[in-house]
Amino acid sequence: MKKLTELLSGDEPANLALTERDAVAKTLSAASSLKVYPQSSCGGKGVLYAMGRSGIEKTVLRLSSANDGTAVKVGGKDMFMQKLPCNHETAVKLRAEASFLAPKLVGTATSGGCGDRLGIATPGHIQAIIGTGVVPYLAQQSIREMERTRRTPDQVMDCATFGVLEAGWVGGFGSDADHLKKPENVDYTMAAGFTMFTIDPGDHVDNDADKLPEADLRTKMSALPWDGLETSAKETLSRYSGKKIDVAGLDLTFSEEDILRAAVKYGKAVNHTVMMYRYIKGKGKPFELEMSVDETDSPTTTLEHYYFASELRRLGAEWIGLAPRFIGRFEKGVDYIGDIPAFEKAYIEHCKVAEAFGNYKLSIHSGSDKFSIYPICAKHAKGRVHLKTAGTSYLEALRTVACVNEPLFLEILAFAIGRYEEDKKSYHVSADLAKVIRPEACKHLNAPDILDQFDTRQAFHVTFGSVLTADDGKRFKTAIMQTLREHEEKHYEIIAKHMRKHFAPLAG
Repeated sequence: MKKLTELLSGDEPANLALTERDAVAKTLSAASSLKVYPQSSCGGKGVLYAMGRSGIEKTVLRLSSANDGTAVKVGGKDMFMQKLPCNHETAVKLRAEASFLAPKLVGTATSGGCGDRLGIATPGHIQAIIGTGVVPYLAQQSIREMERTRRTPDQVMDCATFGVLEAGWVGGFGSDADHLKKPENVDYTMAAGFTMFTIDPGDHVDNDADKLPEADLRTKMSALPWDGLETSAKETLSRYSGKKIDVAGLDLTFSEEDILRAAVKYGKAVNHTVMMYRYIKGKGKPFELEMSVDETDSPTTTLEHYYFASELRRLGAEWIGLAPRFIGRFEKGVDYIGDIPAFEKAYIEHCKVAEAFGNYKLSIHSGSDKFSIYPICAKHAKGRVHLKTAGTSYLEALRTVACVNEPLFLEILAFAIGRYEEDKKSYHVSADLAKVIRPEACKHLNAPDILDQFDTRQAFHVTFGSVLTADDGKRFKTAIMQTLREHEEKHYEIIAKHMRKHFAPLAG
């Protein structure tokens, strides 16, 4: 943190010193007729930025020596203040002139994805991340989530930008265009400024490969897209079959059947991933790639992980993270379900494969609320881990609603019960609708605690799109947003407390 004179003269972004920020916020509040967030005062290169609000509406304040705006004396220094609306034009301007308000490439540093389906959780996410050493991905949303919430990549990116400014966060953040399946998904998100692209080739994974007889495997092997893979079935079998491979101290040996199953299961997915990688690279912009096969029917074995990584490397792809389908169940919004010692053994082997191919990060998808395995991931990944969360922040927003507006919360619960059977179809969840707590039973319960009940939590989780778009957002979303903005500090506090339990175990 720096004093105002140092901040304005510096080339690197910085926060205003604690000794000055309250006084500066008071001055800016008086000059702008806004309630200025003291922690938002930050900047560099001759410009001071801050965020203020009037009611629930927020405004960006930009101050510099340029004679453009309202004259104001700040900290004894004559400056000119502009009041800018929180819209897309302003967000683009801010990202262009202030590097800390635009996403950066994160690389293989320990990181945490903070999906934000409402677009107002970023300050709470930042509170959770401070002091952990974990780099946040604050603009993270999948195409599926954007479609279900009727948000655009620009809106996701802009909300992250304004949240970063409000929190006064100058530590940098990543952005993740999640679960992309088609080149047009890349175009759509790259135009908004996303810098990491998570490729989802799940539609090209052959989930039957685990149980097919050898004759069928050979038939399917011969039909793989060998032109795209730039090899042949014969060469692939020769490259792996019977070979003993030292993988960071782990000995792997492929039998011919092993490589048949691995290639049939993942060969088309490798081809699709490389196609997407080359498409992104052809855009000529700096980017990061993550690859995910987590939403498939069967776990990724160590041998299959090795095959996938080896083939990607052979074809020239570069990536910073890979999300296997781990053993056990990674259901939405609840803890890991499965044999934890078995998970640890498999995870160690996956770490060794990652180490052998450049020490990329193992990415934990559907990672929300998997508290029992975070210490294992931190211990064995040696800092090369990315924890991806999304829906849990929406659930904690609903917890805030339950605390301050119980009637609205109970209306949402009743609606979610009615939508669960339909909305669960595209998710890996096992909640029993009969066990979901009914609104009429809540008079005997503490409403916020309802979100801790397994079946009810999952019912809320998978119905987010239906809730937020009911009657074009008029039925619930408007009231949810109003409630959260009116109780902003409570919302941030609840988000930060919950998310810190995700990221703190990854620290160090």
